[in-house]
Amino acid sequence: MSQAVWNVQEYDYEYAEFIYYTPGDLDREGQLWPVRAGRSLAKPNYKVGPKRIECYSLHFVLEGKISFEYEDQQVELQKDDLFCLFPGQTYHYYLLPSEQPLRMNWLALDGGRVMPLLKLAGITPDRPFVNDKMTPPLKDALDRMLGAMARFERWNPAVSLELQGLACELLAGLMTESPAIHASEPSGWIRECMDFMELHATEGISVQQVAAFAGVHRSYFSSAFTNQVGVSPQKYIQNIRMEKARRLLVETDASVTEIALSLGYPNLYTFTRAFKSFYKKPPLYVRSASSG
Repeated sequence: MSQAVWNVQEYDYEYAEFIYYTPGDLDREGQLWPVRAGRSLAKPNYKVGPKRIECYSLHFVLEGKISFEYEDQQVELQKDDLFCLFPGQTYHYYLLPSEQPLRMNWLALDGGRVMPLLKLAGITPDRPFVNDKMTPPLKDALDRMLGAMARFERWNPAVSLELQGLACELLAGLMTESPAIHASEPSGWIRECMDFMELHATEGISVQQVAAFAGVHRSYFSSAFTNQVGVSPQKYIQNIRMEKARRLLVETDASVTEIALSLGYPNLYTFTRAFKSFYKKPPLYVRSASSG
């Protein structure tokens, strides 16, 4: 396997390496792809912003300290913390005094699946950071993701699938709680269950069916899944269906009844009640708000 080649360049506020990726049709169909990534070593005058971006940019603090400002809020972050820039929001961050220089890796993602997956990891526009999250497995997944992006010179289907898999592995690592406690949990089969749920959520699958797919008892599956992902299997399935419902309302002219039946709900009433409970607004309100 060829090795990644990085080119360090000097900028006004940092020494940095940048890599870029252009998505193809398979990336867009998967609704999850990298846009760009990089590594940086901050200069003493390091500062960024105020700025806005059009994708989701995860920044991983490897050493040093940084002040991160968002939505009139400010938080100090340090080694093993991370923060996310969300599309359309204003951010400002700068170096804080520390015994160690500020080093960060960062990865920008885009696609319809990014927002709900970040939400499952507890990273939201209201709280776009997490503390003490850079575990050795997460660092390894990030290094492999950046290395793969640096190696690929042009798009092809194999590249797309490899990068999608690495992105999912990285996001799954963000969802895993208390790795010291749950290190023995078989995260590989949990990710396979998540893929199975993504594929069949609109068919009305049950938690029991997912447990049967995994070959384990339902109670064990529910406990292991909740510990690793941070939400119950039933909630995860609901999140998938509701996100698909929102996209169908906003992006298509399908009737609400058609959407309800397409997503595996038995009737319009059951779907409308579930949608309103999830989004706190009825389906037609979401559709009209998006068009107006």
